[in-house]
Amino acid sequence: MALFTDGPISSIEDLTAQDSQLLNVASVEGIDVTQKIALAQEQVEMDLIGALKRLGWADQLLWQSPRPQLDMVVITPSLKLWHTALSLNLVYADAFNSQLNDRYAGKRDQFQELARWAYGKLIEIGLGVAGTPLPKPAVPTVTPFPGTLADNLYYVTMTWVNRGGQEGSPATATTFAATSSTFLVEPAPAPTAATGWNVYIGLSPDAMYLQNSSPLSTGQTWEQPASLVQTGRLPGKGQMPDYLRPLPRILQRG
Repeated sequence: MALFTDGPISSIEDLTAQDSQLLNVASVEGIDVTQKIALAQEQVEMDLIGALKRLGWADQLLWQSPRPQLDMVVITPSLKLWHTALSLNLVYADAFNSQLNDRYAGKRDQFQELARWAYGKLIEIGLGVAGTPLPKPAVPTVTPFPGTLADNLYYVTMTWVNRGGQEGSPATATTFAATSSTFLVEPAPAPTAATGWNVYIGLSPDAMYLQNSSPLSTGQTWEQPASLVQTGRLPGKGQMPDYLRPLPRILQRG
């Protein structure tokens, strides 16, 4: 699972899975769905920051442990659904305010209620927390190098690994067109929690396989050999939470 700070919690595809008419409504009414997703993320972030601050008081009384920070929050299903529903609520609130159409009002209210339900589940289940969070890496640098790799277009991504063997979210994939050569993969500077990294390469964005047999050191550059691993492990979706932390009830937006 991705961390809250890795980027947008939900995608347009997540929103259309909840409402198949979304893109048509957005086109007709001139609504920027990406902007609504960003606004919803800002609102969720403000609510979570407030909750985490209040959690600090509870820690002093009950847990006797440092309170989690925003960059430790893992996107669990209830948190993702909260953000998705809030994004849709903002879309239909905008559409209703533009046209005063009762059909849009019904959708606005539907997703407001779904956001409240998902928020309640987040309170009930707890906030997912990664004890040693690994942020999504920057796109790795890929450069040509003398070698005999087969001429082709290769897709490349990477992940950070921590001391406990956990793996973070993969970087946005980049490509390299090999012509009578191979290539080097170099990661950006490692975050504090990272003790190593993995490299995934393939012939399509949906088939990038783990190439290294054990994690590479954070300062190590990967030289792709002539043989490409084309079976095995694909990049995951990020860290699972180490624990779920109960949240104090916070103001529900939307």
